[in-house]
Amino acid sequence: MSLVVAEVFGPTWQGEGPSTGRTASFVRLGRCNLACTWCDTPYTWDWERFDPAVELRERSVDDIVAELDGFGPVELLVVTGGEPLLQQRRLPPLLSAARDRGLRVEIETAGTLAPTPELVRLVDGFNVSPKLANSGNPLERRHQPEVLRAFEATGKAVFKFVVRDETELDEVAGFGVSPVWVMPEGTDADTLTERMRALAPAVLRRGWNLSPRLHVHLWGDRRGV
Repeated sequence: MSLVVAEVFGPTWQGEGPSTGRTASFVRLGRCNLACTWCDTPYTWDWERFDPAVELRERSVDDIVAELDGFGPVELLVVTGGEPLLQQRRLPPLLSAARDRGLRVEIETAGTLAPTPELVRLVDGFNVSPKLANSGNPLERRHQPEVLRAFEATGKAVFKFVVRDETELDEVAGFGVSPVWVMPEGTDADTLTERMRALAPAVLRRGWNLSPRLHVHLWGDRRGV
């Protein structure tokens, strides 16, 4: 079994959502079915700016697992993208290998493709990040209510929204999902800190969670960290 991979990296920490700060290794898969204007990993899908022959490689699961084993002990395997659910039928061998090693398995997804029952069985947590209008994607591409309901029904999903300012929180509420995590948009520490401080009072009033981007605060807009 093989996967189309942009990068494999670790050991590091999960930088976002409820597992922030936990030691992790990452497998970043290539390709995406959306095109967010603020995307921080455009090299996984934007072939007007990047060359897929350079950025992506087809790799066997055994090869990926061997690289992950070389990183040493961590708590999590995070499979991200791009949009990893585009390759979800190829993921079970990788996720099974991670579970055999005692790792928690998390998948990061935009919530436009429903997970298969096998994927749900193998995953401990789905970090679902529905896209707001600020992403630049048409509504019919970025918002799939039935898919979000499917993730909610797993009991394993959290919903993380990338927000620029307080005016977008009503849009978040309109998705009608729970639990909600709000994360400021930005690719440098100063912007993230400023936006997080501005968002904090309104997020707290709504009873929602607030997420940093730990990796950006530590290393800025760098790959592979």
